[in-house]
Amino acid sequence: MKSSAPLSFLRWISLILILSAVILTTLELVSYSRIRTNFPSGETIASVPVGSMDRQQAARLLTQTYGVPVEVHYGSNVIQIKPSMAGFELDLDVMLSAADIQRVNQPFWGGFWDHLWNRHPSGAQIPLRATYSEERLRDYLKNEISTRYDQPPTSAEPIPGTANFKPGQPGTYLNIDRAVTLIWDAFRSPGDRVVDLTFDSSSAPRPTLNNLQILLQQIIDISQFKGIVELYMDDLQNAQTIHFAHQAGSPKPLKPDIAFSGWSTIKIPVLISAFRRLGDQPSDTNLSLMKNMIEVSSNESTDSLAQTVIDKNLGPVMVSDDMQTLGLLNTFWGGYFYTGAPLLKMFETPANKRTDINTGPDVYDQTTPEDLGLLLEDIYACATNNGGALIAAFPGQITQEKCKLMIEYLSNNNINQLIQAGVPAGTVVAHKHGWAVETDGVIHTMGNAALIYTPGGNYILSIFVHDDNQVLFNPANQMVAELSRAVYNYFNVPSQ
Repeated sequence: MKSSAPLSFLRWISLILILSAVILTTLELVSYSRIRTNFPSGETIASVPVGSMDRQQAARLLTQTYGVPVEVHYGSNVIQIKPSMAGFELDLDVMLSAADIQRVNQPFWGGFWDHLWNRHPSGAQIPLRATYSEERLRDYLKNEISTRYDQPPTSAEPIPGTANFKPGQPGTYLNIDRAVTLIWDAFRSPGDRVVDLTFDSSSAPRPTLNNLQILLQQIIDISQFKGIVELYMDDLQNAQTIHFAHQAGSPKPLKPDIAFSGWSTIKIPVLISAFRRLGDQPSDTNLSLMKNMIEVSSNESTDSLAQTVIDKNLGPVMVSDDMQTLGLLNTFWGGYFYTGAPLLKMFETPANKRTDINTGPDVYDQTTPEDLGLLLEDIYACATNNGGALIAAFPGQITQEKCKLMIEYLSNNNINQLIQAGVPAGTVVAHKHGWAVETDGVIHTMGNAALIYTPGGNYILSIFVHDDNQVLFNPANQMVAELSRAVYNYFNVPSQ
């Protein structure tokens, strides 16, 4: 009987322990059941931790996190972009349902066992599901950021009193395609919501043609040249032109297309007419005559070439006919250069029939700056692209190879005067000049037409000057050189 007491005590202890274990287990089951209604520890939705949260709490946190504006830096400007502005929307139902499926599919007793031992296995990683309107974002970037904060370039400006230009300023433009990608990435990030936008740079444009023309006319005024100046310029990259006539102190502007004595500039049309009639293998003699005609401005070589290759008697008239075929109505050659050569034909042109202005042009050869400019453009198009009016007007007779040879001869006409004097040494200037001492013993008209090749672009420049009293060579030469320098600087404005 005495030994039964300790046994009863042990039984009671065992029962108490068992009961305690049952109670603790029940409590833990209740606790786990409550926790199980929430997302498990370590669970993330769209990279946002939602462990121990219920569905409503998780939805609220996701909305807050992805509703934070994206901070955009564009240069020194800081802009806040709300995701809603671009129609950004989280697909909460899909993401939360996916998380619920992961939670429900977790084994109950396995999860309870982990809970008892305070083990926290990693939860599911639910990826982001969201949409936005790229069109709305692009419209915002264009209308609210690009329009407001882009920096358009400023063009170079002429420096008054000189032939130079002050460099312009480059511009910056928002790279919208890149911006869309960067901002969309920021919309989808819960933490990295700062974006540095990129931009494209644009170089400063050339001065406007109007500003160039004003500068050229100012150069004429400053030179104090009292006569008439007509200038034609063509940008061979885009066919933009300047064409004006100007006289310092004139009370009204002059109309261009004035008839001028062509003098030796007429040798450009002779060159074309001769090449038209030469075969593909010109003789060395004829090539030598051409070189002398252009490179040393030999009148004897010109006459000999025209008489030999074009026509012994009517060579000048046939050259004039070729110019008419090309639509150059103000350019003609009426007789050979040799002393006592007869005038073969009296030409009337739209330019020399004008009654408002008369330079007393020579009846033997006349032209206008525009006609010679257009003729050089035709040679350039032929040599560069195997196209243009020469190829069209004289098919099979004028070829690209012949046009290249014309430019070579014209480029070897090195006088370092007039247009050529206004460009840097080494610049390729394919040109022909012309002036003459007239019967009264002085110069009245000087002309120069040139094709100029430069790093900033190729162009045509044709300038004629006339004074009824006298053209003094040195002042006129200096003025033409300054005009040439201004045009060269227009095409080659130094960068900032």
